[in-house]
Amino acid sequence: MNIGEAAKASGVSAKMIRYYEQVGLIPPAGRTASGYRAYSEADIHMLHFIRRARDLGFPVSEINDLLGLWRDRSRQSVDVKRIAQAHIDELKQKIASLQQMADTLQTLISCCAGDHRPDCPILEDLGRHE
Repeated sequence: MNIGEAAKASGVSAKMIRYYEQVGLIPPAGRTASGYRAYSEADIHMLHFIRRARDLGFPVSEINDLLGLWRDRSRQSVDVKRIAQAHIDELKQKIASLQQMADTLQTLISCCAGDHRPDCPILEDLGRHE
């Protein structure tokens, strides 16, 4: 199937398929006699894997590691679990950071009268030099 069909079948845009090929995440696609990329069912399966990993927030470098483990039938699941656990730890740190930002903004909003006066604690806080 061509790149458009592969994109539709996998849920990965044609642009991203070309990018994944460029960065080496997927092997170069076979080519037809006229030079068009040609994808197999195995390629589509790999693109599904990548899309699912991206949906879970894995960066390309970790997806590359996971793909290597996925292809390696002699892998040890402890290696996969280690990557997934490290990713969870990063996600939890991001969540904590986002929660702290939301809490700070909520406090600033609570201090703002939101009326017609020019005084605004939100802008004052943003303009502070630390």
